[in-house]
Amino acid sequence: MVEIRRAVAADVPAIVAMLADDPLGARRERPGDAAYASAFAEIDADPRQFLAVAVAEGEVVGTLQLTFVPGLSRLGSTRVLIEAVRVRSDQRGNGLGGSLIQWAIEAARSRGAALVQLTTDASRRDAHRFYERLGFEATHVGMKLVL
Repeated sequence: MVEIRRAVAADVPAIVAMLADDPLGARRERPGDAAYASAFAEIDADPRQFLAVAVAEGEVVGTLQLTFVPGLSRLGSTRVLIEAVRVRSDQRGNGLGGSLIQWAIEAARSRGAALVQLTTDASRRDAHRFYERLGFEATHVGMKLVL
């Protein structure tokens, strides 16, 4: 049985380990860096942020972050950004990722959001297929500028 709940500070090392356990993350993450504790404190203090973890048998096995963005478009509706979706490597392929995304969609609905959206790296072809199976459509082109 998997429980999905708000992350606590003690979960940060496990979350960062999942972020780093990936060809892209391995290049940009530094497990153990103190910056993660301050970033977690900022996320945790912001009511428009929800850093979630999936826990099985007392261990963090998945994570994602929701950001609730109010807007004027779509009649003043809120949209939810789903970010940093990760499932621990030994848990992949068992449906946990789909459960996390379905949980995120329901969390967005429960707070009145009209739309959920996410970006995924262009190189992650398996992730694209995963999100499409869940009903997401590639309707826009995402752009980023690293600062």
